[in-house]
Amino acid sequence: MRMTNKIMRNNSLYNINQNKILEDKLTNQMTNQSKIVRPSDDPVVAIRALRLRSNVSSATQYHDKNAKDADQWLTVTADALTTIDKVLKDLYEQATGAANKYLTSEDLSIILEQMKSLTKEFYASGNVDYAGRYVFSGFRTDTAITFSAEDIAQMERDREKAPVFYDIQEDIGFENISTISYTDFSVLADGQNSLGAVNGGAGPQAGESYEQYVTNNTLYRFRLSYDNVDGKDKDGNPVVPTLMKNGAAITDINATPYDKAEDAYKAVANGTEKGIAYIPSTGELVFSEDYYKANFKEGDNFQVAYTKSEWEEGDINPVHYFKCTETRNDKKIAYNTTEEDQDIYYDVGFNQKIQVNTVTDEVFTHNVQRDMDDFYQQSMKQLKDIETKISDIETKLKDLPEDDPAYKDLAAQLEGAKKADTYIRENIQKKFENQITKYQKYRDDNDLAITNNATRGSRLDLITERLCNQKATFKELQTDNEGIDITQVAVELSSSELTYQAALMATGKIMQTNLMNYI
Repeated sequence: MRMTNKIMRNNSLYNINQNKILEDKLTNQMTNQSKIVRPSDDPVVAIRALRLRSNVSSATQYHDKNAKDADQWLTVTADALTTIDKVLKDLYEQATGAANKYLTSEDLSIILEQMKSLTKEFYASGNVDYAGRYVFSGFRTDTAITFSAEDIAQMERDREKAPVFYDIQEDIGFENISTISYTDFSVLADGQNSLGAVNGGAGPQAGESYEQYVTNNTLYRFRLSYDNVDGKDKDGNPVVPTLMKNGAAITDINATPYDKAEDAYKAVANGTEKGIAYIPSTGELVFSEDYYKANFKEGDNFQVAYTKSEWEEGDINPVHYFKCTETRNDKKIAYNTTEEDQDIYYDVGFNQKIQVNTVTDEVFTHNVQRDMDDFYQQSMKQLKDIETKISDIETKLKDLPEDDPAYKDLAAQLEGAKKADTYIRENIQKKFENQITKYQKYRDDNDLAITNNATRGSRLDLITERLCNQKATFKELQTDNEGIDITQVAVELSSSELTYQAALMATGKIMQTNLMNYI
């Protein structure tokens, strides 16, 4: 085959260009620190690179964002639960100090004011948020667990247009039926010679005394989760809750709600009220021991449906606890119509999820506030009333001679009043002793929540550590797959440059001669 200058020139140019292509490839590798620039450079490396890049991206998302976000949520929750534990511990200690029947009403008032402030702090701790999301509110992260002053103000503005109220359905178990101790000293209410009123105005009978008509009674009740519930509809007509037992309606509720708790307690205690007395102001359905034994048994389940339209700052929002319907601006919104968990999960790893939230009802029970309501609405009221009664009687006795019949009557009243005072103080002492047990139970529930939250945190720490290792491993594999050996590439590039220069020199030398040089 005859090799012409043109053939030699074309071959030289082709080879020089191929060398230039190699030099360009090596230069790109040095610049990009990567073996490939386009998938066609090495399809196998490209496919593996895509998979490894996806793994690195996922691991980075889980480790640097999701896991850190979950950790912050758990940390905020842990801090709030720690505060709650301190509050409940203080309440426990206050109740322990108050379980003394010799304390005066002023002493108890001071203690109860401290307990009231602690109770407010208990619920306020539930309104903590993380990045604008309330951590205890389940899926309703935009809704605090208690009504704020702004919420109440908005209700008042909306009320100017149309009624605002919540229809609430509350489930109560047989074990939730509670008791109260009520001391009836109404025989002392009418002043001098008031014992005569007991006998239709006939006056005291032989052997009768005020003391025998001062009684201590155990009453039973359904205590609703709220006080100041509605006892009248928008037209002013009396309304009572709908009470169901095992799916059947109970119709023994007095159709006329009691305005004063004292009147209801007295009516049930003396047998005037045979059925169930409804007290809207205290949120109670009260009945006698005989009614309790005749109508209820262990295993019964109850549902109470009632309406509440008057709310105060700090009241727990019912949407976090009950099936309820909010009516506002003539629009109705139903909540909790189906039973579903309010647990929030974060994706923190490959096919791994972790719960980050503690749900409201795990820690925040209505009973902490309702226990305080009992002290103010019942116990302290009776104690102050009987102390006032004793003080009034003692003042009157000072102005009367001992041989005066009025003096003897008042002295007898004083004995009855002191008996009532003893009953009331014993009841308060027992109530505080019961509160000690209750606060310990609330602390146990909170400790369980702390433990569960800490367990999630520990698991998250393990996942985060594994994610960190996975992230490092994937990056190392990615580097091994795509990365270059800089020393080797530098040597190859230098060699390519020398080859290129030598090729140019050789080609130039050859191209200087042609066929005419031999003729």
